[in-house]
Amino acid sequence: MINMKKATLLIFLLFITTASFSQGMLNLFGRANDFFDLMDKQKFAEAHAFFDANLQTKVPATELQKLWGELNSRYGKFESAATVQGKAQGEYFTVVIDAKFANDTQSFIMGFDKTEKIAGFFLRPKSTAAVYLNPAYADTTLYSEKEIYVKTPGHSLVGLLTTPKKAANYPIVVLVHGSGPSDMDETVGPNKPFKDLAAGLAANGIASIRYVKRTMIYSGEFGGAFTVKEETIDDAQAAVALAETVPGADKKQIYLFGHSLGGMLTPKIAALTPSLKGLILAEAPARKFTDLMVEQNNYMFAAAKDTTQAGKKQLADVIKELDRTRITQAGTMKPDSSILGIPVSYWVDLNNYNQVDAAKKLNKRMLIIQGGNDFQVSQADFDIWTAALGKKNNVTLKSYPDLNHLLSSQLEKGTVAQYQQAASVSQPLINDIVAWIKQK
Repeated sequence: MINMKKATLLIFLLFITTASFSQGMLNLFGRANDFFDLMDKQKFAEAHAFFDANLQTKVPATELQKLWGELNSRYGKFESAATVQGKAQGEYFTVVIDAKFANDTQSFIMGFDKTEKIAGFFLRPKSTAAVYLNPAYADTTLYSEKEIYVKTPGHSLVGLLTTPKKAANYPIVVLVHGSGPSDMDETVGPNKPFKDLAAGLAANGIASIRYVKRTMIYSGEFGGAFTVKEETIDDAQAAVALAETVPGADKKQIYLFGHSLGGMLTPKIAALTPSLKGLILAEAPARKFTDLMVEQNNYMFAAAKDTTQAGKKQLADVIKELDRTRITQAGTMKPDSSILGIPVSYWVDLNNYNQVDAAKKLNKRMLIIQGGNDFQVSQADFDIWTAALGKKNNVTLKSYPDLNHLLSSQLEKGTVAQYQQAASVSQPLINDIVAWIKQK
């Protein structure tokens, strides 16, 4: 069974270091998630068997049961576990897991030996990390929020409709996530880009719909063959259909805002959704995902300043593994077989999609925005968009030298550590989006 959380970590390198991309580390991500699955199912003896002999002696299965009971009492029902960091430390490998419960999240540190047995298991002390920063432009007297549900057959995704209080016949924007499981705010650390965008737009007379991504709520469905249709496209279309029913919204002014993977897919979604007035591509890849992952790994390796031969070999091994994802047809492989934790069906579908060509065929309004401090989607992508669409009257392209991948202003490009610092979506960016939408 493919672990979707592990798979999505591979796609955009949001949370893990370059060293984590060895196949061995990927196996440990799966082992860590399997451990928490067993704990959730009250199979404490089976979970205990993941420990090495020494840890089994120190921590009996009854202690695991007691710990789990205390965690459920304190934080509520267990919901999910996500690997957020992994690194080699001498002969051991350390994996950090964020376990999400109904009322809070508790982090765990798990140390694995070379046989993939758990040699250390610790609760990580509660962090004093930054908390969400409410942006100055989020004037709640100017807008209201209402719970909504984006529905497709067999699925119901909770979301929020944010509407301006002092406007009528207003535009409405559907927000489409980047890769990986995500809540409706597209939360990364203390940052909530979609929450910021919704507030900034509504304070300026523009409504929005945001919703929990299907891969977070229905993760069990992503164990076999799937494509971006199930991951993103079906729900985005349903959200647009919902936008068409919002009282007070202008049905002729519905826009799609796609971030990262969402931006990459907006041309495909727009081709299937005639009611859209326009689309906004934010930090959207113009290249293949494999090219981005190679670039990201090279960047992270350089940032780590690892000049050892072992480090260089590890990077070379990673690049070799990533090259396996360039497939455009399954051949003799089964659609649900995996490459780096992601099904063959996904790679084939995505590699046969050309987002730039798809965008060229659209006559809808387009705004393409790129941050200069984004290490996940780079200037190379923006240059491709510019070369292909820069002369089209329906397309506006704008680069922001200071913005990172989460659309906040930064002094430098940085690494994933930057995402753990609270920063709001840039107000000048929001102002530009508002002006573009309202432009006659």
